Amino acid sequence: MLWIEVFNANPGLLYGSALALGLIVGSFLNVVILRLPRMMEASWRRECAELAGVPPADTEPALSLARPPSHCPSCGHRIRALENVPILSYLFLRGRCSACRTRISPRYPLIEGLTAVLTLIVVLRFGLSWQTLVALPLTWGLITLALIDFDTQLLPDSISVPLLWVGLLCSLFGLFTDSASAIIGAAAGYLSLWCVFQLFRLATGKEGMGYGDFKLLALFGAWFGWQFLPQILLLAALAGALLGTLLIVTGRHARGVPMPFGPFLAVAGFICLIWGPQLNAAYLRLAGLA
Repeated sequence: MLWIEVFNANPGLLYGSALALGLIVGSFLNVVILRLPRMMEASWRRECAELAGVPPADTEPALSLARPPSHCPSCGHRIRALENVPILSYLFLRGRCSACRTRISPRYPLIEGLTAVLTLIVVLRFGLSWQTLVALPLTWGLITLALIDFDTQLLPDSISVPLLWVGLLCSLFGLFTDSASAIIGAAAGYLSLWCVFQLFRLATGKEGMGYGDFKLLALFGAWFGWQFLPQILLLAALAGALLGTLLIVTGRHARGVPMPFGPFLAVAGFICLIWGPQLNAAYLRLAGLA
């Protein structure tokens, strides 16, 4: 195809396009991260009201990813197209609403920038390939899951379950692993954390994690195969332990308060996507097994 030939002849154009695509997708992810938990909560309230046989108490208009249009949460000013250009609009407006001058959280451009950088990393790793075509939605989904879990301690099934099925479908074509490894990986990923959850609850009477974490690890098992689950769990556990200790020591997180595990799993999963085989090979060499 012509556009493939153009990108192959001009790597700079390919990488610039990857960054631009990442910025655009990152702007949309900001909407998903903010609105999807609210949409889930509204849906749960409607279901509870229906089961209880009472009229729903919601008086606010229905919320979706498209409606109402993006607006300032302080004054309701509708954000115009020129005010919604990723990163640039934030810099031009100096981080403030153009109408009421309320400060805009720097989190929005940071998420846009993060999405752009991770998109570029995927393109650099896999080039113009089928792996890139499916790895990009996985990466964007992981960003969304990690930040929603960080905010709300929820990992929406509407994101994780479709990605799990995509991973299983990819295994039919051997994009990242074979079908047998993917099926075993999905089952092992879910059951391993489920067993840890049950043992922890028996020992302490508390729930150490949520079912969303089981599904997220199952997702990685479907994408990469059971062979990479130990690597992902080790990386996530180390990152969680180090950051948790640092936050407790610095007084930014109270001891005994639950910390979401999903963001650490998501980071470990992305590392596995990009460098998984190399990390496994390095570990086997260090252990004298290769």
